[in-house]
Amino acid sequence: MKKAILYSAMALATLTMSSCGDDFLVLDPAGSVSEGTLTTESGIDMVLTGAYASLNNMNQTGWMGYASLANYCFGDVAGADANKGSQSSDQSDFTAIEVYSFSAANSYIQGKWAGIYEAVKRCNNVIDMVGKAGDKIANPDQIIAQAKFIKGVWMFEGIRMFGAAIPYVTLEDYQASTDPVVSNVDESGNYVYIWNLVEQDLKDAAAGLPATWTSAGYGKNQLGRATSWMAKAMLAKLYVYWSSPFNGKNASANHWADAKALLDDIINNGVDARGEKFRLADTYAELFNNANTSDWTGESVFDVQLVISGTQTDSNAIISNPAPGSPGALGIGGWGFYQPTYEFVNSFMVDANGLPLANYTDFDPLTTIEDGKIVTDLDTPVDPRLDYCAGRFGVPYLDYGIPTELNGWVRDYTNGGLQMNIKYQHRKADRGSTAVATAISSNAANYHVIRFADILLMRAECAIEEGDLGTALTLINKVRARAANSFIENPAAGKTFTDLVNGETKTGAAATYKIGLYTNFASKEEAKTALAREMRAEFGMEGHRWFDIARWGTVANVLNAYREYEGQFFPGKFGNAYSADWVTFPIPQTEIQTAMGRFVQNENWK
Repeated sequence: MKKAILYSAMALATLTMSSCGDDFLVLDPAGSVSEGTLTTESGIDMVLTGAYASLNNMNQTGWMGYASLANYCFGDVAGADANKGSQSSDQSDFTAIEVYSFSAANSYIQGKWAGIYEAVKRCNNVIDMVGKAGDKIANPDQIIAQAKFIKGVWMFEGIRMFGAAIPYVTLEDYQASTDPVVSNVDESGNYVYIWNLVEQDLKDAAAGLPATWTSAGYGKNQLGRATSWMAKAMLAKLYVYWSSPFNGKNASANHWADAKALLDDIINNGVDARGEKFRLADTYAELFNNANTSDWTGESVFDVQLVISGTQTDSNAIISNPAPGSPGALGIGGWGFYQPTYEFVNSFMVDANGLPLANYTDFDPLTTIEDGKIVTDLDTPVDPRLDYCAGRFGVPYLDYGIPTELNGWVRDYTNGGLQMNIKYQHRKADRGSTAVATAISSNAANYHVIRFADILLMRAECAIEEGDLGTALTLINKVRARAANSFIENPAAGKTFTDLVNGETKTGAAATYKIGLYTNFASKEEAKTALAREMRAEFGMEGHRWFDIARWGTVANVLNAYREYEGQFFPGKFGNAYSADWVTFPIPQTEIQTAMGRFVQNENWK
């Protein structure tokens, strides 16, 4: 049967998933054009654009955007950095993920699977069209390398979510049928792990892509295209995950040396899309400021580049509805989802040396309601990154003012708590320029998939694994030292920032901030603990947390301790213990059923 897979870029951007057959594989076109039209330079560029569009994966999952690479649902809410927010009855499948009562029938999990394999189809379509075009197009290898990079990104996302025993759709599988006959087990029923197949895609991408598109002769307007350095960074991250224990249930193997070699190359020689050497941004603040300053600070190793065009609303947002409040509040228009947890906020507490406080759960939340009034403790010293990761009452919230009352800021504090997300929110001053004036969440700021801080901390993890605690100390401290370069100001609060990195005390702070450096690590375990704390503080509310604690095999201990603490403030909310087996999410039950025996549930959820 001839495959109905011929799409314009617009059609590719509006595909929806079928409910028949192996629906994650079968294409349902919103429109089509002839094969002859697509097998041209401009036609293939349109198809490739559709593949790139998958990186902002809002198109099959509606306004909630749970398939996106931001992973606010799976990385942050499942990982204890955020509560679902809104009201308990709103988005019940989201609530199930929040309270660890999810199953293989969860629609959010199904949507994530669908988003991954939709992107894979688009990439295979690009490679197929290039083959059919023959000599009609210039630089076919570069086009294929871009498609392989995007495919590698999404298959790695599949491994992180569902484990490495998931179906891998080759070009040949794709070309053979509109419903490719693929499986995640062999003829003997043994799992087929796909680490090496994704590795090869990313290796091919790294070999076939230019270091920058300017160097490849394409001018300066190609910053969103994949580069060899992006591919190397993704490959290094794959190696780190491949080497991680996952409680012994994901066919892990020792690739620390491979990761180390790539990360050293990136650190020593890597350049961003503009051709400028990778570096940490000067301040933490500028990474999440607005589209004019947060894009291409030197720290963007792999960014999804977003733009505002016409009357778009959610279509250019990597995460849906990040705004706080209730409908119409503050002129932002948010629905009150995605609120930082009390436990997450307390984790930024520091000791006299400006280092993470180990027993932060021994303390009451930093924000409480007393006699009907919201009270925020602004005197307890915290890492200055806290107020860039979480909006707190009594602390300036971008340029919207200082929150003091619930109205307009928190929809239901009895369900989501007393903190607001802030990291992805655009400023009021950006409305109508770098942000859509009428949109809930859309703005033109890049989404940082891999930052240079991520490269440094992955390299520190490699060092810890080989017992090089001195290098790990240096790299972790380098990231901490940058955190000393900015803090939220509010002179009226009369608070100070104690910068133990540079030996300075600064006035005019909105809260009491303090940060210092580690002096030594006495053991690998001490270094691992410091690394985990640093990664949480640095990447808070960026969709990382659950994936890290899952691959480390600490997820059950971490999340059950979190349930005990956070549950004090939400009686009856957390009724389910987190199992140590749940280091991946389950393969959606609908996919197992429609595959008629070709898919077997992963070993963590059998």
